[in-house]
Amino acid sequence: MESHDVIIVGGGPTGLGAARRLADLDVRDVVVLEREPEAGGIPRHCGHLGFGWQSHLRIWTGPRFAAELRKSTSGLDIRTATAVLELHKDGQLRIQRNSGLGEMKARHVLIATGTRETPRAARLVGGSRPQGVMNTGALQQHVYVNNNKPFDRPVIIGSELVSFSALLTCRHLGIRPVAMLEENPQISAPRPGDLIARFVFGVPVRTSTKLIAIEGSKNVEAVEIERRGKRERIICDGVIFTGLFRPETALIPSGLPSKKFSSAGNVTGPLKTSGECWQQGILAAEDIVKRLA
Repeated sequence: MESHDVIIVGGGPTGLGAARRLADLDVRDVVVLEREPEAGGIPRHCGHLGFGWQSHLRIWTGPRFAAELRKSTSGLDIRTATAVLELHKDGQLRIQRNSGLGEMKARHVLIATGTRETPRAARLVGGSRPQGVMNTGALQQHVYVNNNKPFDRPVIIGSELVSFSALLTCRHLGIRPVAMLEENPQISAPRPGDLIARFVFGVPVRTSTKLIAIEGSKNVEAVEIERRGKRERIICDGVIFTGLFRPETALIPSGLPSKKFSSAGNVTGPLKTSGECWQQGILAAEDIVKRLA
């Protein structure tokens, strides 16, 4: 069985920040396991500006930020297309890679698996199951990675900061959302986000509005909403579910010994920026060095 001092599960800003700091602190036997084909995490798919200030005092696009993180860890043992299937309390991991299943073991495991948006099913939205329903991450892959325009006039569900990231992503290919819907009386993002949505992007923000159902046979045709006790339809051709982030903790069994395991970044909640995650990775690495001593 392959054994190491430290295994980091997740190659996003947290995991790469931790790996870089561990190397700087002369902990050389470190492996980063990343399930995606390329390290860098969610910023890889965010083609708009807004990344890098907290880590490098620069304003970069997400892909540029991710590239800088990969550059900073060049020469370190970063293994992509490798998914961790199980964690055991003795520090053993069961993994899946292109060559098949395998097992690894570490003196310490850092869990940096991040977070994910709440999907449609968990939001209890009724109606049909047409094409054109996705979360922000899927939208960003369509637009920035595949240069694909999945719809023309979607609705955006939610008003967190990531919802405005979805607006920027839509603008990249000329997608014009017909509305942003928020269940609460006020938007989740700081004001004047709603004014920016309306007057900069031309997208009305409807607060106190709940998505009830999605309509359409093959593709989305409309949504049914409820606002202050009244229901109505909005004609659209797509639905983007944004926000309501949940830490990606499915891999973590209960009762993990703190001597062998720690976690950092968005897997610990609440939601943090990519720069904050990078900083947490550095702090986690410094803590791991103390635990290994």
